[in-house]
Amino acid sequence: MDGGEHPERIFGEDMLRWLERIADVMHENRAYLTQLDSAIGDADHGINMDRGFSSVRSKFPTMTTMDMAAQLKTVGSTLVSTVGGASGPLYGTAFLRAGGAIAGKQELTPTDVVAMLEAFLGGIVARGKAQVGEKTMVDALTPALAAAKQALGEGATLAQLTHRARVAAEEGMKATIPMLATKGRASYLGERSIGHQDPGATSSWLILRCLEEVCQDKAR
Repeated sequence: MDGGEHPERIFGEDMLRWLERIADVMHENRAYLTQLDSAIGDADHGINMDRGFSSVRSKFPTMTTMDMAAQLKTVGSTLVSTVGGASGPLYGTAFLRAGGAIAGKQELTPTDVVAMLEAFLGGIVARGKAQVGEKTMVDALTPALAAAKQALGEGATLAQLTHRARVAAEEGMKATIPMLATKGRASYLGERSIGHQDPGATSSWLILRCLEEVCQDKAR
């Protein structure tokens, strides 16, 4: 078996596959995310995410020779510089922190993947100062990280770990629907923010779904 095919490790080509899948999914869900944002935001989340990851895609040729930390940091800096609204700085910081968490590694074990996810969430919390229950991406990412940590402690495979993280993120995303927004643009709406799914929690779920798909593909 070639090292890059090891199902319990993520290598540089897997990282690029994840990022490429995110770019595809953000493009496919551009209208959906923007529709969610039109109810409680500036109606630009899908447009912004698609723009940001289109810019990331243009850097893939130069990213093939980078280590994984540099790949993630390139994503982060690109999102900060190309994405408007709150999502650029938030996701940009998340990817920058995630890159920092795996500095110097040529392959990622399940433990490393959990550390990467923890840093990703930590970047968003540090930048946005949001807590669980405020109707933000944190509401999807926090339960996802908890599920990933529990899976790691139970000796789960990478495919199982990322699956459980994605399922928890999906539940967290849906749990934002009845919430009252108290952070960001949506908070201006007060009671009218209730009954709408948070677009940031939705894009966070999509990012984790892409990671799960890459790990599932490796396990086949």
